[in-house]
Amino acid sequence: MPKAILGRKIGMTRLYDGEGANVPVTVIEAGPCFVSQVKTQETDGYDAIQMAFEDVKARNSTFQVIGHDAKAGLAPKRFHKEVRLDESEVAEYEAGQEINVESFESTVFVDVTGTSKGKGFQGGMKRHGFAGQEASHGVERKHRSPGSIGGRSSNLGTGKPKKGIRMAGHMGAEQVTVRSLKVVGVDKEKNLLLVKGPVPGPKQGLIFIREAKRLYKGKAKLAAAAG
Repeated sequence: MPKAILGRKIGMTRLYDGEGANVPVTVIEAGPCFVSQVKTQETDGYDAIQMAFEDVKARNSTFQVIGHDAKAGLAPKRFHKEVRLDESEVAEYEAGQEINVESFESTVFVDVTGTSKGKGFQGGMKRHGFAGQEASHGVERKHRSPGSIGGRSSNLGTGKPKKGIRMAGHMGAEQVTVRSLKVVGVDKEKNLLLVKGPVPGPKQGLIFIREAKRLYKGKAKLAAAAG
């Protein structure tokens, strides 16, 4: 089984480890997912599988998606995600095959990708952590202003603000990946995955979980010992 799966964030709770320490965990409903397509070098130019997650009523889907999932013998699914694999790994899968949380039983650390909560239009202090203006008597009502941003005559002689300058604007609602979260527990009966710490997004938000790709020395030793 590929150590990657789609799921939904249920919320956070706490567990107590063997030493009685309080461990904050995020509960994730991970799968079950199904293989909706197998891609190979011969047909698509690369090796991958496409996972489909969560049933959706046909009236809320499209004819293209309904037909695509039907080829794999599946009912219409709401979400689809590709996972790149090696040629030898792709040969182990076929359309319609189920992928569930059991594949993470031996996994120690995972990377979790989700869409962060949207914050709307925010100023420079909240969006970028600016300190703001002085709060002394002589300052006008500009305490949360970012300060001067237009004096850029040296910017190629245009006088325009430099591209990428930190200003007020839309905050949140971006793809965020939290790396190397420890897997605390796996509940196969309820398709639940418990990971230590917070994950991006609101409750019931869609997230993508995969085996951690990059570990520091300390965590790499733990993963190697468990493997």
